Amino acid sequence: MERGIFMPVSTTEKILSEDYFDLIVPITGSDTDFEETFFRFGAQAAVPGYGIIHINRQFLPDNILNVIGYSNIPKLYTLMDTSALESSGILKVQTQPLLGYQGEGVLIGFLDTGIDFTHPAFRTSDGRSRIYRLWDQTIQSGTAPDGFFYGSEYTNENLNAALNLEDPLETVPSVDENGHGSFLASVAAGTALPLQDFSGAAPKSEIVAVKLKPAKENLRDFFLIRESAVAYQETDIMLALRYLLQCARQAQKPLVICFGLGTNQGDHSGYMPLAEALDTISRMNTVYVVSAAGNEAGRGHHFYGKMENTSDYQNVEVLVPENEGGFTMELWASPPDLFAVGMISPLGETIPPIPPRAGSVTSISFLLEQTVIEVSYEPVEIASGGQLVFLRVQNPTPGIWGFQIYPRQISSGIFHIWLPISGFAMENTRFLNSNPDTTIVCPSNAEGVITCAAYNHATGGLFIQSSRGYTRTGNIKPDIASPGVEVYGARSSASKFAKPGFGRESGTSISAALTAGATALFVNWGLQSDPPRYFTNREIKSLLIRGATRSSNLLYPNREWGYGTLNLYQIFQVLL
Repeated sequence: MERGIFMPVSTTEKILSEDYFDLIVPITGSDTDFEETFFRFGAQAAVPGYGIIHINRQFLPDNILNVIGYSNIPKLYTLMDTSALESSGILKVQTQPLLGYQGEGVLIGFLDTGIDFTHPAFRTSDGRSRIYRLWDQTIQSGTAPDGFFYGSEYTNENLNAALNLEDPLETVPSVDENGHGSFLASVAAGTALPLQDFSGAAPKSEIVAVKLKPAKENLRDFFLIRESAVAYQETDIMLALRYLLQCARQAQKPLVICFGLGTNQGDHSGYMPLAEALDTISRMNTVYVVSAAGNEAGRGHHFYGKMENTSDYQNVEVLVPENEGGFTMELWASPPDLFAVGMISPLGETIPPIPPRAGSVTSISFLLEQTVIEVSYEPVEIASGGQLVFLRVQNPTPGIWGFQIYPRQISSGIFHIWLPISGFAMENTRFLNSNPDTTIVCPSNAEGVITCAAYNHATGGLFIQSSRGYTRTGNIKPDIASPGVEVYGARSSASKFAKPGFGRESGTSISAALTAGATALFVNWGLQSDPPRYFTNREIKSLLIRGATRSSNLLYPNREWGYGTLNLYQIFQVLL
């Protein structure tokens, strides 16, 4: 008798097992009603408005996208990277006698690759841990957080006890093998260490860290991402957000969330489940969300098209290198525009336009090649209302593939196509005529989050890969630009990619971390005011924009810099 069909399976097993496919489900009633109604599917309320269920894969149809719907399938997210304090006005706020704020009384939350809790950057001068809570989703041997079904939680007391041992990992075996999470946490909240000439932006804040578990293979296979790609799934990220909020309620402290992940999957207009969840969270009292714009500007992963009449078509060429095992593409358009897709292989085999019928999935096997392409249409995608054409390209023949876009109904005639984010496909899989604009990654297109581009504080130039706005529907993003090139931070002792200690990294997740730390300083100022001042996320975002440094040679806002560069001290000058 096969387990999972006839025998009961715990929610924990469903979360961890490859036999179960995780799905995102909108919650229309109460969280309790949702969990009771879908109890046998391991239902968990995650973030406001959304829950998670787990379905045995044997019960899922082959055309899962059209039966379940695109927005209900968890998307895959990856990392945004590969004298900043002074240029951003943070150092003056830390040291100026009338200010002197360093983040006291504020939690900064990270959901990433984990944190090296043994590193001096996360300890006080007497060696105690500055980490309030650590949830490692990858370790199943400990006790899961209250209300969660997997992973192991370590409190500040657990971490301090471990640090007193000769081998701290003996009782807290959580390590950051990648190092990305530790670096971001150090930039935002690292302890001031004069001997190492180092300080984070908010060195006296407290830290909450979540080490995300890797995405399931069944989801990686669905999106055809590379075996070596670092990928985390939307459901685990949603539960990590819920955990951060739970910790803030327990500590009764304001929470700044630093989001250093992103994806090219999604509508790029802020209506996917995770983006909407972050938008909702940003409207909660004393919760602030800072997110990385992405590093996609020069990668060749975005195509912009515009059609003038329905009698024409546009050829979109994709260069596919040797050894590319497969990739996905997503075409998005706004109503009432409607498009169909045809294609021509590198060997010249032509597929005429496939009619854009709702719920249709067409699988095309090429006669002279081993390539199989599945084309799925959602004329009205349920979350965004736009048209989605989803293509799964399996075993593509190397060379130049042509995808012909045929307008069937047009108003603006505009469409966008995205290839996978860097790392999910081969490096040279790209559009031959790509467009660097509209490359802000999801979920940073969400209106409420503070979205950060990256610039070089030493030269004043924009980071060459920093993703550019606006959103697909024309909303202003990024909001500001922060230092994100060769920024100094902590290296994880367990990192497989760099020597432990300190080093320099670049990317928009670094600029997001710096901005998160700056936000914590401003929140700290509000807490110490008389009477205490509790800002909303919208206020903080507006103040960062108001205080930003702007060049007389540029018009603002713009696609590259948003409203200017971060200058925290200038906000205080304006206010005081």
